[in-house]
Amino acid sequence: MKLVYFAWIRERIGLEEEEAELPDTISTVDDLLRWQQGRGEEYAAAFSEKETIRVALDQFHAEHSDPLNTVKEIAFFPPMTGG
Repeated sequence: MKLVYFAWIRERIGLEEEEAELPDTISTVDDLLRWQQGRGEEYAAAFSEKETIRVALDQFHAEHSDPLNTVKEIAFFPPMTGG
């Protein structure tokens, strides 16, 4: 599965994107966010406030409760503000 990172999430992890094999126990966006927190120091820093992180599944905005099912790409980005 392709994982894509934006803004300060990318900066904290040090990667723009990566391929990852997810454990079978991960079935929702929230499961994935918790898994990311345990992948190392930089991931823990990037995902420490997981409730603020926005996620897109195959380029469609998703809720943290959404299932991953057959998703091929997951993007992580901070909340957006604008005017």
